[in-house]
Amino acid sequence: MTAGPGRSGPRLRWHLAANSGVIAWLVGLLGVSLAHPFVPESRWLLVHLLLLGAVTNAVFVWSAHFADALLKNPSPSRRGQVVRLVVLNAGVLAVVAGIVTGTWTLTLAGAVGVGGAAAAHGVAIALQGHRALPSRFGASVRYYVAASACLPVGAALGTLLARHLGELLHGRLVLAHVAVNVLGWLGLTVLGTLLTLWPTILRTRIAEGAERQSRQALPVLVVSLVLVIAAALAGVRVVTGVALLGYLAAALWSLRPMLSAARAKPPQTYAAWSVLAAVAWLAVSLAWLAGLVLLAPDWAAAGEATHRVAVPLAAGFAAQVLLGALTYLLPVVRGGGPSVVRATTDVLERGAALRVVVANAGLVLLLLPAPSVVRVLVSALVLAAYASFLVLLPLALRTARRSESTAAPTRARHQPEPLAEVRTRHTGWAMAGLSAVVLAVALGAAVDPTALGTASAASAGVAATGHTTSVRVEARDMRFHPDSVDVPAGNRLVIEVVNRDSDVHDLALETGQSTGRLSTGQTGRVQVDVVGRDLDGWCTIVGHRQMGMVFSVNVVDVPAAASPKSGNAHHSPRQGGTMQGGTTQGGTMPHDSAARGAAVRPDFLAKPPAGFTARDARLAPAPGSRVHRVSLVAQEVEREVAVGVRQRLWTFNGTAPGPVLHGRVGDRFEVTLRNDAGMGHSIDFHAGALAPDAPMRTIAPGGSLTFSFTAQRAGIWMYHCSSMPMSLHIANGMFGAVVIDPPRLPRVDREYLLVQSELYLGAQGGTADPAKVAAERPDATVFNGFANQYDHDQLKARAGERVRVWVLDAGPNRPSSFHVVGSQFDTVFLEGSYLTRRGSAGTVGGAQALALQPAQGGFVELSFPEAGDYPFVSHIMVDAERGAHGVFRITR
Repeated sequence: MTAGPGRSGPRLRWHLAANSGVIAWLVGLLGVSLAHPFVPESRWLLVHLLLLGAVTNAVFVWSAHFADALLKNPSPSRRGQVVRLVVLNAGVLAVVAGIVTGTWTLTLAGAVGVGGAAAAHGVAIALQGHRALPSRFGASVRYYVAASACLPVGAALGTLLARHLGELLHGRLVLAHVAVNVLGWLGLTVLGTLLTLWPTILRTRIAEGAERQSRQALPVLVVSLVLVIAAALAGVRVVTGVALLGYLAAALWSLRPMLSAARAKPPQTYAAWSVLAAVAWLAVSLAWLAGLVLLAPDWAAAGEATHRVAVPLAAGFAAQVLLGALTYLLPVVRGGGPSVVRATTDVLERGAALRVVVANAGLVLLLLPAPSVVRVLVSALVLAAYASFLVLLPLALRTARRSESTAAPTRARHQPEPLAEVRTRHTGWAMAGLSAVVLAVALGAAVDPTALGTASAASAGVAATGHTTSVRVEARDMRFHPDSVDVPAGNRLVIEVVNRDSDVHDLALETGQSTGRLSTGQTGRVQVDVVGRDLDGWCTIVGHRQMGMVFSVNVVDVPAAASPKSGNAHHSPRQGGTMQGGTTQGGTMPHDSAARGAAVRPDFLAKPPAGFTARDARLAPAPGSRVHRVSLVAQEVEREVAVGVRQRLWTFNGTAPGPVLHGRVGDRFEVTLRNDAGMGHSIDFHAGALAPDAPMRTIAPGGSLTFSFTAQRAGIWMYHCSSMPMSLHIANGMFGAVVIDPPRLPRVDREYLLVQSELYLGAQGGTADPAKVAAERPDATVFNGFANQYDHDQLKARAGERVRVWVLDAGPNRPSSFHVVGSQFDTVFLEGSYLTRRGSAGTVGGAQALALQPAQGGFVELSFPEAGDYPFVSHIMVDAERGAHGVFRITR
């Protein structure tokens, strides 16, 4: 399986051409990773460009290569391989195009091509094995045949997923799809290959009994995989979870010789570390997935769990096994002699320890709850660690060409570097990688702190008793249960908090101790060494404290000599303290804007800098397709909301309002919501009628859900986050509009859309002030998310043109009375019906305002009689004067 100088002819050209597909898909993956906020279906693309594109191409190429070597086929036919690779890549391109454009027939055609190519690949290897003489490593070939039977099944399940057959069935299909593709197609191939590849990478002998254990594991792996798929599709979660554990046990049994070899000869190269890390991620991910499936309350939650585990399976297992194997194999098959292979490998191995540490430490952090800024910085580091392979590869190939052209006829004997020096260098690179990850976390925490600072001491001068008071607290239904604990003065306090809610929570005490953010099912602990006075605690997620997530530590049996003096007395809200801007005096609340400084006040007469561009208010025509596949991502972003005023918004796809959706009565909307924020979010579509239990539930950070609805009635409908406190989530930017055109809606010359909402400003760069929201005291009322923006970048039309203006009042609290100064409406459509309509028999009247309550909407139509500037406002004049104002600029 090694290549010498004589192989740098046709075989070299073949491998360079065959692996070009792998590299091309990796380059595409890098491009989507960099541009993912602007790419439709980006999450799906990231996973499938890696697994279906790059990894599947690699499996086709290298399983055929290893089958030829193991079965001693000296002159394999390339024609069939070329045809299969062409069909495979055409199929993958069709699947990608079908998902991105929402064309199911194209997705189906691509899946047929992918499945057909995989089936033909497996048949070719099976026939080759049948004709060949018995081989010591025939078990590996049987792994390849079994793996090839999996991809057609996975392609079929993926096609059904693209059809969106319902939330409960969706969860079952997701788990079966991931199992058959990742554990079957990829997992079986990797397990079969590592039997011979791993000792080759380590440059050691195959362990005694490795072939036997590999043969023994294969039937158990196949049976377990079949049970996982069948039980998932049948909806039997217990059997599914147990079968996953069975697959894990069999995989570990087959890998046992590999781990023994690693102990005997520790890995010292990127290839070895990367493959070993990939195997570790496979084991951890399988155990995690099995646990989540067994503990999930239903199949919708099990489907979400599968989406969560898909990240470590793809980025931890698949990506690392691919890059590690290519780092070793490409120099070998390129050949050119020992010195050329060594020179090529040295380039691909540059910064090995740093890259491996950054990738794996970063992946661990990305699986933990963290502020979005930290996740972005760490994600960039992980991406750079992986993308470095694409940078080093052309350098390695250039080095190989130079080494061949300059190599002396008689090569000097290679003198290996002393092992101690190698280990010292690797240790230095590893520390540099770990330091880079720690620095990213520190920078992210500095930008978006998530931990409390230390306040005054809890002991208040009371001596320790040596006793401990322990309490178990559950966070559920926006409350702590119990919400208080009595502690004898001087005792040590241990609070164990379990999150039983669907949202993210934490518990922090005013003295600084905190559980950290807890996702559903997670447990955290708060410990106070000596309790000498009453303490307040609360959930620091924005708005949760205002909803009642507070906790009390009540001290009993306080020694008289240790009673707090009046100057140090602690006051809580329950004891007559005051609440100011969401912060209790005597404590801190860093997740609320008001705790970080005084709220900013917008200057409504301020002018933006030259070149200011307002949000495009034009309503794009409804797409021709009657099925709308919508991908929404909950994100935390900092945006300007008035001239010189910046706020940290919670958004759908990075904008407030979120993306405008446009369709017709009878159109079907298939919605995928992914939560990339640091707290729980959800979505409520008023445009559809369906039971809200599953599709509108709160999902934790990193989670996702998919649901669908059919638009049955016309109008402009609001969508918004429905997580509690709902008023705060809407006020901080999580809302948008869905326009469903009435039947036979006449064409107009221009069509605009305005969403009115309120701003409850916190400190510069902070989030909305929960106290202002609760008190209904907005700082500004705006159209399309920015105060007075259409005063500075006016809406355009020509005199005599017919203009339609859709208006939605997103609130969360203020009504609207939309009016255009200097004009009248001859058509008014409010909440599904026409109040007045141009051209209707006997109609001579008009309208001067469109009156809306929060969550109501409609449209008006008008023509401007002559050129000039026509202001438009909410005729609730206090709102017009604080930002709900704009201008139509009419030209001839």
